Amino acid sequence: MNPLKNLDKLQPYPFERLRALFAGSQHAGGLAHVNLSIGEPKHPTPELIKQALIDNLDGLSVYPGTQGLPVLRKAISDWILRRFDAQVDPETQVLPILGSREALFSFAQVVLDGCEDDSCVVFPNPFYQIYEGATFLGGASPVFVNIDPATGLSNFHALSPDILAKTKLMYVCSPNNPTGAVYSLEDWQKLFDLADEYNIVIASDECYSEIYMDGTAAPIGGLEAASRLGRSDYNHLIVFSSLSKRSNAPGLRSGYVAGDADLIKAFLRYRTYHGSAMSTTIQMASVAAWNDEDHVAENRRLYTEKFKAFSAILEGNLELHIPPAGFYFWADVGQSDTAFAKRLFEQAHVTLLPGSFLGREVDGFNPGSNHVRIALVASLAECNEAANRIANQIKNIL
Repeated sequence: MNPLKNLDKLQPYPFERLRALFAGSQHAGGLAHVNLSIGEPKHPTPELIKQALIDNLDGLSVYPGTQGLPVLRKAISDWILRRFDAQVDPETQVLPILGSREALFSFAQVVLDGCEDDSCVVFPNPFYQIYEGATFLGGASPVFVNIDPATGLSNFHALSPDILAKTKLMYVCSPNNPTGAVYSLEDWQKLFDLADEYNIVIASDECYSEIYMDGTAAPIGGLEAASRLGRSDYNHLIVFSSLSKRSNAPGLRSGYVAGDADLIKAFLRYRTYHGSAMSTTIQMASVAAWNDEDHVAENRRLYTEKFKAFSAILEGNLELHIPPAGFYFWADVGQSDTAFAKRLFEQAHVTLLPGSFLGREVDGFNPGSNHVRIALVASLAECNEAANRIANQIKNIL
């Protein structure tokens, strides 16, 4: 399934590249380090999740089933109905997963046939690196579709019919990582048209769907779009989400896939052998999380506060646009992103992620170049401190 030639295609993960970039670099100013490079939520995990873990420790003494407990699948399907006004059958259209990362990877193994040497997987560029790894280890070739700077999204319709005819799987990310851009209903209709015409499976990565600015409309999701467009069977569509960002529980490793019943059936069969059953203890904590929205609203309030404060401090120094969703600034620094990040680390002891580490060069151009991703995951005080340091150093860096 994964001959050495495919393993050799894997590139170093962005944070490995970041460590290599900073190797030998030091900050001599005595400032405490502020790390805004990795998208790891730092807000406190809600007490109701912790208590549910404690209340269900007996679950550690039993083997869990791969399909998950009915109560969890019901909680997820009920949440999908409340949030997206989309009806999914908890028996046939929902599965628990160990966080979206493992499922985004393993799902490709279900869709792809490693014997088809010319099969393709398309996804945005820059992108979440799991898409590329899943493609290579599934025996397919990646097709990078550069993000349009004006929209923050990729135009998959620009691909040639020849490429689309070979495409088995399309990863889409809305809200997008790193731009925060969100698909409209019209955008979804175009994606569904492509999927129908070329028999492409859409894997919709929606792990940032619950992080958006207070007072703004919630991002539309793939299931919601399909339901509104009369596609209640969710043909060709599988949606991935998790509690990591929504509920500040990245260590829980809990999420779901939902959508096309035939694809869910195949994925369940695969997962039965894959060994990805979720602990009953984790499942019950997940039920508590999906059933509560108060902590999610508070989470959004905290991110909204940080976005507004950070951009206000840097106004006139660095052009920042608060995104529709997600917790990243995607900032154009107008010069080498790696040089910018390295000097900022050395001078201000703030770590940002060079955008080029998230992208690949296509036709001589990496759309992540000259950009940095700023993850507003630290506390408000730390984010404000980082913004002030950037503002103080910006003239020396730019």
